[in-house]
Amino acid sequence: MSFKPIETQEQLEEVLKYRLKRERDAVKKEYEGWLSPDDAAAKYKDYLSPDDAAAKYKDYLSPDDAKKLQDQIKGYEIDSVKMRIAHEVGLDYSAVGFLKGEDEESIRKSADDLRSLIGSSTVAPLASLEPHIGNETDAALKKTLKGLKGE
Repeated sequence: MSFKPIETQEQLEEVLKYRLKRERDAVKKEYEGWLSPDDAAAKYKDYLSPDDAAAKYKDYLSPDDAKKLQDQIKGYEIDSVKMRIAHEVGLDYSAVGFLKGEDEESIRKSADDLRSLIGSSTVAPLASLEPHIGNETDAALKKTLKGLKGE
């Protein structure tokens, strides 16, 4: 097949029309099954906008109930911060109840003060307190090996 140059505007438009059609078909195939913006607008037209939802459910909770829920959420957040700081400082989780404060800085100061007061309470065990499970031969071999190592 030899190269045939395009000499007229009509020839150029014919070549471009074929190539544009091929590209559009590829794009349609790639996005097959997706919602178009018009289809999405039609599908979600009956949903409430955020402003409409706020207006509709404005009186869903009484102000007292909303305040109680907000206080409960704040309590959970403070407890979470206390647990995290206790872990970072090295306190036992049972000491979390003794931490005071409403913000991270005051809780951290309380944790540091408590830590300095009680000192380091976590001590590694000196020996295994687990009972030996196995037969007498294994125990004798372990005892012999410990003797060889100089323990």
